Amino acid sequence: MALSQFADKFYKTFIQDDRWKYLTNGLKNTLKITVFAVLLGMVLGFLIAIVRATHDKTGKLGILNFFAKIYLTVIRGTPVVVQLLIIYFVIFASVQVDKIFAAVLAFGLNSAAYVAEIVRSGIMAVDNGQFEAGSALGLNYSKTMIHIVLPQAFKNVLPSLANEFIVLLKETSVAGYIAVQDLTKGGDTIRSNTYEPFLPLIAVAVIYLVIVMILTHFVTRLERRLAANDKR
Repeated sequence: MALSQFADKFYKTFIQDDRWKYLTNGLKNTLKITVFAVLLGMVLGFLIAIVRATHDKTGKLGILNFFAKIYLTVIRGTPVVVQLLIIYFVIFASVQVDKIFAAVLAFGLNSAAYVAEIVRSGIMAVDNGQFEAGSALGLNYSKTMIHIVLPQAFKNVLPSLANEFIVLLKETSVAGYIAVQDLTKGGDTIRSNTYEPFLPLIAVAVIYLVIVMILTHFVTRLERRLAANDKR
């Protein structure tokens, strides 16, 4: 009897009226937001990290460093959901903008602040002798940073950057606050249609868990490979 009741609830929750499509379409939007937000966060984060590290090492770029510190303080000191709401309902209040674009911008700007500090720590961990080696080879500061320091820093912080990708994936679950039909919103839509919260919300949790476990597996393999290369 219990099995038949579960089967009936499963049918009403996912099969009837093709409600499973809320989850698949939501997953597509979640992955789309995550990928493009990661790209934006990586590019902007690396630029901010270079500015901050250059100021720490040489004392130059003082003005840019000042604005970078303000940016990091504001972004890291406020909740991402508040940033999302401000971008969509305040900054773009008078402009018709795609909700996915607004979400990508919000999560990308948020991620950039954390990427910047991760990369900056990687740059600062590179021995100063590398800059001296670059100078001995006739390279100026910029070329030394690009060709010698950044590759080493990137290798050191790659696992941390991969973990930031995982964190960002989970943070996108609040995109529904601006009516983005992401994975979490899809599960909640099924719940509101069926008045059955257990199955759709558990399904959303399981999907997130599976994706995170897959990503964690690849991050672990990456860390082991980097550790093996360091031993050679």
